[in-house]
Amino acid sequence: MGGREVWPLVEGGKGVAATNHQSSGAWAMSGGVGTISAVNADSYDPTGRIIPQIYRALTRRERHEELVDYAIEGAVQQIERAYEMAAPELSRGLGAININVLWEMGGAQRILEGVLGRTRGLVNGVTCGAGMPYKLSEIAAHHGVYYYPIISSARAFRALWKRAYSKAPEWLGAVVYEDPWLAGGHNGLSNAEDPRVPQDPFPRVRDVRTTMRESGIPDSVPIIMAGGVWALGEWTDWIDNPELGQIVFQFGTRPLLTQESPIPEGWKQRLMTLSKGDILLHNFSPTGFYSSAVRNPFLRNLESRSERQVAFSTTATGDHQYLLDVGVGRKSYYVTRDDLLRAREWFGAGFTDALKTPDNTLVFVTAPEKTIIRKDQADCMGCLSQCGFSSWADNDTNTTGRLADPRSFCIQKTLQDISHGGDTEQNLMFGGHSAYRFATDPFYSNGFVPTVKQLFDRILTGA
Repeated sequence: MGGREVWPLVEGGKGVAATNHQSSGAWAMSGGVGTISAVNADSYDPTGRIIPQIYRALTRRERHEELVDYAIEGAVQQIERAYEMAAPELSRGLGAININVLWEMGGAQRILEGVLGRTRGLVNGVTCGAGMPYKLSEIAAHHGVYYYPIISSARAFRALWKRAYSKAPEWLGAVVYEDPWLAGGHNGLSNAEDPRVPQDPFPRVRDVRTTMRESGIPDSVPIIMAGGVWALGEWTDWIDNPELGQIVFQFGTRPLLTQESPIPEGWKQRLMTLSKGDILLHNFSPTGFYSSAVRNPFLRNLESRSERQVAFSTTATGDHQYLLDVGVGRKSYYVTRDDLLRAREWFGAGFTDALKTPDNTLVFVTAPEKTIIRKDQADCMGCLSQCGFSSWADNDTNTTGRLADPRSFCIQKTLQDISHGGDTEQNLMFGGHSAYRFATDPFYSNGFVPTVKQLFDRILTGA
């Protein structure tokens, strides 16, 4: 795959410091495809200490430029360290190092160009999802690396192929099918799909292969199954299946719990305590995508915040005949009688401030919570191409043109915090829907945390 001999096992490239040179280098040393997260990766000072990503500029646009600089420098350092670590295996043509980027991250194209321009010969491929990365094939071909688009349906791949990828077919390393109901992190659920009704991945992947064949793509170009993959013994009907062609498996959740994994000890310990159903597929992300994360107090607070929400009108009309008299100061908003009573109840419980949303609703929060929300929105550094929480957009005006949404959160802030030792209960903790299996898999008995090589060897047994 990608011109190299590899075990058909890919390390999932989890964003913002959850995979780095240590984990990815070790995965490549084992003969698989190690995937470094190139999403605001850590860089180091001369003593080897992580450099905190502190933003000092006054304007969002200037802070965005700081973010781009951090992102390029961090990814380059991670790639160089991983390559040096895995060099003995890589020099024999075995294993590979890929990078993972989110197409919807702020400055994605500039960052990808900057990273690949400084790491020629070190990176084998670029895995990319979270959006429709039409430019991915062009950028990859320009730098002589393979591209691995992440899709969740045959329809999405067909659109990418017809518009762009057919112009650089020789650099298509594989197609990553990321199951939108099983994978951790941001998922590609379409508007036509019900987040509460999971679909069997087999026919969806079979449709991807059919589309690839219709496009003239040979079966030697693998499909990488991502999301919900725990043990290969559970996928034996997929292996050597003529309907699917060449299949490779991506492991995103299991590599979190290894000795080389860079996530903090508290996060690792929390993974061992999860039960089935503890991962929530939610739509609070400022990206606008659904995503899956541990349903900890951080997520439960977002759920309850949205429940404290009323629709309003600026004039008395229809059922909205009652002037809201709590949480809005001297502003005039009309609500229904039932919503007026609910708003008074919330106000009495300490949720004293009502914040407008882009959907003509008001959400009730505490005064301290309002202060945090407003500060996080003001501190925006443009980490996304479009952010619903802050209304930032990576365009000429640097705005989406919509009201900033207080029902969401600053994703850069929380992911940086949890990745560097922050509270696991008060931050977004991404995880796949199989994460509860850490608590039941005998491999992890008595709190055992394997090395990457031990995990890799275990996976090869089928368990």
